[in-house]
Amino acid sequence: MSSVASNDFFKSKVLGHPSGLFVLFFTEMWERFSFYGMRVLLINFLTAAAIGANPGWEWSAENAGALFGTYAMLLYLTPILGGIIADKLTGYRWAVVIGSIIMTLGHAAMAIETEFWLYVGLALLVIGTGFFKPNMTSIISEMYKDLPEKKDGAYTIFYMGVNAGAFFGMMLCGYLAEKVGWSWGFGLAGIFMLLGTLQFWLAKPLFGTIGDVPSKKDEEETTEVSVADTSNESDKANPFTSLDKILIVIASVIGLGYAINDPLSKIGGIDLFGALKIGDFDGQYVAVLFGLAVFLFLTISRISRYTRIVRDRMIAVIIFAFFTVFFWMSFEQGATSLILFARDNVDRVLTGNAQTIFNIVNTLLTVIPLLIITWVLYLLGKETGKKIPGSNIVLAVCFLGVWALVGWMLYVEFSAEASEITVSWFSILNSFFIIAFANLFSKWWDSKYNPSAAVKYGLGLIIMAVGFGLLAFGAYGITDGVKVSMIWLILAYLFHTLGELCLSPVGLSYVSKLVPARMIAFMFGMWYLAIAIGNKLAAVFGGQIENITKEYSLSTFFLIFTIVPTIAGLLVIALNPVIKKLMHGVK
Repeated sequence: MSSVASNDFFKSKVLGHPSGLFVLFFTEMWERFSFYGMRVLLINFLTAAAIGANPGWEWSAENAGALFGTYAMLLYLTPILGGIIADKLTGYRWAVVIGSIIMTLGHAAMAIETEFWLYVGLALLVIGTGFFKPNMTSIISEMYKDLPEKKDGAYTIFYMGVNAGAFFGMMLCGYLAEKVGWSWGFGLAGIFMLLGTLQFWLAKPLFGTIGDVPSKKDEEETTEVSVADTSNESDKANPFTSLDKILIVIASVIGLGYAINDPLSKIGGIDLFGALKIGDFDGQYVAVLFGLAVFLFLTISRISRYTRIVRDRMIAVIIFAFFTVFFWMSFEQGATSLILFARDNVDRVLTGNAQTIFNIVNTLLTVIPLLIITWVLYLLGKETGKKIPGSNIVLAVCFLGVWALVGWMLYVEFSAEASEITVSWFSILNSFFIIAFANLFSKWWDSKYNPSAAVKYGLGLIIMAVGFGLLAFGAYGITDGVKVSMIWLILAYLFHTLGELCLSPVGLSYVSKLVPARMIAFMFGMWYLAIAIGNKLAAVFGGQIENITKEYSLSTFFLIFTIVPTIAGLLVIALNPVIKKLMHGVK
């Protein structure tokens, strides 16, 4: 009998799913609130003028991008370690709590607004995310392990929590930071992270043994499954050799060294790879090229030792991972260069009828989703009020706080003679468009017109590139002091989101389909490595917006992210017959 059944987990339901799913929904929502609330502020804060009503640190875009890129890169690497620790030692629930507390401390450190505490805060956020990120989805997986047919619906609901948290975090933390002060925005992110942790902890009676510290029996069952997997002749064991382990260590040390050295050399003037410099070619890039060669040798040598079908399918995954780098390198400009573009080059001041229309749209955009989520909270409280009263009280306090902030924000905007849209407001469009169009894409994938994986990838890259093409067109010929209409940025976010909906859900799905069960963790690690590299490259290239604009033009900068993803998209579509053959019937 599974833990799900023994705890009668499915007896307490909200909208056809166990109440515990909605506890996870709100936990993830507040974590994403704090994460995206801080993320949308960081580049803006670091590069804002040091003199003015709300001074920043006036860093160059290049230095700010170097720091942010390392932070974003590490966010996708530490969850690999956090998942291992939860599996072996802490269990999923304790890992979530530990991660939440560490992240709360990280947000508190950043609210101090000194350089030392900024670095401490970012380090704590990276470590905390490592514990939190992989284990929320692991709890859901354990909850539904005997009811796999309900899992897709559960993850859809959970994904809505992700986007709701991102939406309100960027809107409210951004508004407070830009209108009142940066520490208010950073502080608000930390407050909701703490409250989200508390409501999750107080909901413990609802989960029974789900997510507990793994027992010896669980470990034995896992071992038995692994042995059963290896009994399949097409999936023969391929243990890591001593050379494999040495190469993994070398590649990991170089990769981590580069991630740390990039901001350290640019901001602190300390170059760990200075001795490797060749002419004008930085030593850290020499090290990266060597590390990449080591990694490629490791990957090729390991894959060559598998049986043909397994080897071919893993090659298909690696091809998808390669093109994933190009997607995130461009898409994640939303956290760097597009923030600076919105602040410095977009006309954000509205008066008269335009101001009234915006205020009405903004009110509907904010209040309607908040009403829906508050209704879900009411249903959860009605169902679980007696079993987890403390958790429901904390959630109620959270929502009263959000309603108060939303009411204050709308009052200020409707009372103003003119409205200056915050820089962070544009970032919420991605979450809004995902919620608006996700169902349409889901129906497309379920129809007879469902394209192949390679075509979805190509469409994702090309559609996203259209967004940058519109920005290049809108910015064409502008000079200093001339502002671009905000419609170009809104359309760009629309096309970026449509591209994301084509590509992002596909990747992880095909990793799980193509890779044998006992290798899934390793290949997911490879996948997140590709996303990490894409995020780092996004920040590095995004940090060049000032240099490229000064040397050429703003339009030229956006053309780079129009041309490169378009070429990548056309190439992956051209590879469709090859990829289909490598997948050996997996659809």
